[in-house]
Amino acid sequence: MALVLPSSVWIEPGARRRVADEAAALDTSRALVVADAFLTERGVTGEIVALLEEAEFAVAVFDEIEPDPTDAAIDEGRAALVRHEADVVVAVGGGSVLDAAKTIAVRGANPGPLRQYMGYGQLAGAGLPVIAIPTTAGTGSEATRVVVVTDIATDTKMMLLDDRLVPKVALVDVELSATMPRPLTAHVGVDTLTHGIEAYVSQKATPETDELARSCVALCGRHLEAAWRDGSDLEARAGMARAAYEGGAAFANSSVCLVHGMSRPLGAVFHVPHGLSNAVLLPAVTAFSLPGAPERYAEVARAFGVATDGDDTATAGQALLDALERLNAALEVPRLRDLRGVDRETFDAALPKMAADALDSGSPDRNPVVPTQEEIEELYRRAW
Repeated sequence: MALVLPSSVWIEPGARRRVADEAAALDTSRALVVADAFLTERGVTGEIVALLEEAEFAVAVFDEIEPDPTDAAIDEGRAALVRHEADVVVAVGGGSVLDAAKTIAVRGANPGPLRQYMGYGQLAGAGLPVIAIPTTAGTGSEATRVVVVTDIATDTKMMLLDDRLVPKVALVDVELSATMPRPLTAHVGVDTLTHGIEAYVSQKATPETDELARSCVALCGRHLEAAWRDGSDLEARAGMARAAYEGGAAFANSSVCLVHGMSRPLGAVFHVPHGLSNAVLLPAVTAFSLPGAPERYAEVARAFGVATDGDDTATAGQALLDALERLNAALEVPRLRDLRGVDRETFDAALPKMAADALDSGSPDRNPVVPTQEEIEELYRRAW
């Protein structure tokens, strides 16, 4: 199986400074830089603009992307692209920005309601090339053919998966992720671990994705807590930056599973950031899924460093479950009941819709144990 990945990848301190050379190699001259207001205020957007302008690129900026991008924001970004007559999109930011930029880039070749392209391989045409510069070590969007966009009319998070969404270039710069605050480091770090685990236990896993997934899990085991404890630990940050890329590359070529299927509705209804919703759900969903692939989960435990080759399957699986609970506690990941804006009455009322939306996403079908709607509702309750 040939992996679908960016054609040019740089994972190193200062990788962002390659942006003009990579854009030139794509034979482009007019760049739309997609970011968010925070990065513009911090000067990160301006640095990327300066690097491009020094190389005589015509540059425009669209920095109105907010967490959990909407279809309306995508269309505003597309309008900015058309006004500038851009021929390349440069995305600098976290997963929301990267997902938005990838979608903006293909929107011209895929008109009409965005929801009609929801699902697997539904895009009608290719878009502009994307250069992805992640600022968080988490989503892996710089490596994936996946985007998640909220349909504001239905309050549903839509997943689009298509080869045309893979960035042409990924510039993974550890210096950018080093400024992440502790909570964000924790949430996107467990998100990265989730990508590695789900890619490995997915029913769509392959030998090629297995290698990337195991490496992702192993890197998380070595570096996640260290990166959380000391944000200036560049070795730990670099390890997590590589883990994020490898996790994204793995799941984009196999699949995510039930954690992601449940995470998207939770985020859409309660506006919980994607990384945090994955982190909150991972322990409970792993415990539910383990009987469907005990050997696979045992291998995850060994890669993560909480079991040895001498441990039998059952021992290793239990070690993984214990480790995931300990990890969330150590990283101060809250439970659902502790999140602002998530009260129990509203939560219980939303369970049927969230469970139905999770099933409709298709991701649970790749899980080692394919759940019913009632089982998904119970898993949400366990995460409460």
